[in-house]
Formats: sequence, structure tokens, C-alpha cells
Amino acid sequence: MTKEDIILKLTTIIKPYVQNEEGFKNINEETDFIKDLEINSANLVDIILDVEDEFNIEIDNDSMEKMLSVKATVDIIKTKMNA
Repeated sequence: MTKEDIILKLTTIIKPYVQNEEGFKNINEETDFIKDLEINSANLVDIILDVEDEFNIEIDNDSMEKMLSVKATVDIIKTKMNA
């Protein structure tokens, strides 16, 4: 699975939780979930659970704490999928 495929699936997962539609329209690797998309921390947990289901991976607490941007999340997904 390419990085672009992962980002496409990730944007589908996060869309329902986004509070800043303008930020979502301009989403890229540097997008921060909290600052740019105004996703609250409770919803970040929901996103992580959805990511685990979608990509059939298990995300540990250390990785969870790092999943604050698109790039960091994509990197963690790729690492877990290749483990």
C-alpha cells in the first residue's frame, strides 16, 4: 500500500471528526489534527480505533501519543503494517 493510499483512507476516517472544514480542504502531510483540523482529544482516540480496524493493525500507547499529524500517523501505519 502506497503512502497516497494510506492518506486517502486516513482522510476518510478523520472527516467525520473534523471541526475546521477549511483546514480539511487543505490537508497535507504536515496537517496537525488538533491545531489545523480542530479535532478534540476524545475524537483522536476514536480515529485511532478506526485506523486499527481499517488497516488491521494494533497501535500501542507510545505510537498513539505520536499520532498528532498526518505524516506521523502515516509513518506509524506503514511501520505497523510492515511489522
